[in-house]
Amino acid sequence: MDSFILKGDIAYCDENKKLVTVKDGFLICINGLIEGIFQDVPDRFRFLPIKDCSNQLIIPGMTDLHIHAAQYAFRGTGMDVELLDWLQKYAFPEESRFQDLQYAEKAYSIFADSVKKSATTRLCMFASRHTDATLLLMDKMEASGLISYVGKVNMDRNAPDPLREESAESSFSETERFLREWNERKYRRTFPILTPRFTPSCTDELMDRLGELKEKYAVSVQSHLSENPSEIQFVSELCPWTNDYFEAYDQFGLLGNRNQTEKCIMAHCIWSSEREVDKLKENGVFVAHCPSSNVNVRSGIAPVKKYLERGLKVGLGSDVAGGETESLFSTITDAIKASKVYTRFIDEKTMPLTFEEAFYLATRGGGEFFGKVGAFEQGYEADVIVLRDELLKTTMNFTIAERLERSVYLGLDRMGITHKFVQGKEISSD
Repeated sequence: MDSFILKGDIAYCDENKKLVTVKDGFLICINGLIEGIFQDVPDRFRFLPIKDCSNQLIIPGMTDLHIHAAQYAFRGTGMDVELLDWLQKYAFPEESRFQDLQYAEKAYSIFADSVKKSATTRLCMFASRHTDATLLLMDKMEASGLISYVGKVNMDRNAPDPLREESAESSFSETERFLREWNERKYRRTFPILTPRFTPSCTDELMDRLGELKEKYAVSVQSHLSENPSEIQFVSELCPWTNDYFEAYDQFGLLGNRNQTEKCIMAHCIWSSEREVDKLKENGVFVAHCPSSNVNVRSGIAPVKKYLERGLKVGLGSDVAGGETESLFSTITDAIKASKVYTRFIDEKTMPLTFEEAFYLATRGGGEFFGKVGAFEQGYEADVIVLRDELLKTTMNFTIAERLERSVYLGLDRMGITHKFVQGKEISSD
């Protein structure tokens, strides 16, 4: 149903990153869009069906701005090495297996089923460099009912033979085939995104050709930026004529600007210079903050609070399998914990993230990449999660804000989701 009313205890963040809560409120959805929140149902809406979720929490669906679908099978393992070695030892061997479509079918079925059952309603993902397997992933995501961007990964250097594409021209041709086939398949909820893995794995020739595709097809871009000191040093050796890592992308027109309809996501940005931060803001680039993987592969802690204060566009990424789980509830708490460590050991003048701010990142912050998504204000798309938090037994009487914080920290998304809506359509957990 695209038009309905949900009754329950409502919570979402406003544009100032402050939590708004309504006890026993009525959330009204008309044709997949939020009409508003009311204490009583206005007469003009009394014809709508009401789903009574009294004493349950009603929150916006969450957006995962950065996840590697082709790495999902080995999540929770390989957390003992740093990024570049981790790629060679774990990520690249697993991604090589996706040249086998039977394997891809099995792996992506597991992935799609898992994210469908999570609190995530929208996501941006890396597949592998294999075009046909990537299109198979798009089929799985379209069937899930979630809304997503899927990227065929580009790699024509510094990768093992099974993953390294034959040439920049070959990578370009396969990427264009990917874009054309997406258009022919007429997906409604699944979209392509250009995905150069990162500068170390893409030659200048390939980056230049991807810039052509970006202009020709008006398609968005996702990649990694300034994740690890060793990676940054490698980029400076590969591109000595650039001022910084940002320019290694920007010289090919891949990072867009605020006046373009296509958008750009850069994951991590842990070690970005002042110049890079200014350019990220100037170009309207979305930063995908991935606290779990940043700690797991020992890359560092991004100054995410500073980015918010400077007005950058920021959301969260689970970054599976550098991150161990697709749960954005876990990512929220990891973001808060990491920011506390940043304050204590890196910059005492920077305050840690509040729970409200981290919840904002997972909902409204990342949701902005998709448009009016992640809040319960009029005109926003109706992505909704309903949580039965009475499963978390207690003797305490909590406010809605406290119940929400407790639900996130105690991982209620793993067992307590009773309803999930994307654009007003309920998603079955079967």
